[in-house]
Amino acid sequence: MFIQGFLKHPVMVGSVMPSSGKLIRKMLEPVDWANCRLFVEYGPGVGTFCRPILDRMAPEAQLIAIDTNADFIRYLRGTIPDPRFSAVNGSAADVERIVADHGFAHADYVLSGLPFSTLPPGVGPEIAAATHRVLRVGGAFLVYQFSPKVRDFLTPHWARIDHDMEWWNVPPAQLYWAWKE
Repeated sequence: MFIQGFLKHPVMVGSVMPSSGKLIRKMLEPVDWANCRLFVEYGPGVGTFCRPILDRMAPEAQLIAIDTNADFIRYLRGTIPDPRFSAVNGSAADVERIVADHGFAHADYVLSGLPFSTLPPGVGPEIAAATHRVLRVGGAFLVYQFSPKVRDFLTPHWARIDHDMEWWNVPPAQLYWAWKE
C-alpha cells in the first residue's frame, strides 16, 4: 500500500519506504505522554507512526491522523480499530477546524512527515502557521524530513527548534522538534 501510494503520488508521499523503527523511537522520545490528550499526525500514510503513538498514549487520549490521500484514509480506517483513533481525509492546513470538530481547543503535539519542500507554493507556510496556532503552550511540532529546508517553514513561528539526524533510515532523516513557548 505504501509503495502504491508513492507511485501514485510521489510528491505527496515523499519517500519510497516507511520510516525506520529507530526514527520513530527518536522522534517520539521527547513527548510527555502523561500530559498528552490530543496528538495529531499529518500524512500518516499506512500508519507507520500511528500504531507506536497509540501504544504510548493514555487510555483517554486521542490521535487524529490527517491525510489528503483517500486511499490511505480508507486503509487506516480498516486496519486500526482503536476507538482513540480518527482518520480524516483532509488538509493539514485545516487542522484548527479538524481539531475543533473533534471537540478539542488545541493539540498537545503535531507530527509531520509531509515533504514541505515539494508542497505547492504557499501550502507549507499555511500549514506551519495553522500548526502553531493549534498547539498548546508547551506542546511541540515534531517534523521529520529528508531536506533541511523545512527549517525555513518553522523559524517564522517557533523560537526553540531542536534538531537531530537519524542515519538509520532510508534515506537518512532530519528530525525537528519545534516547541511552543
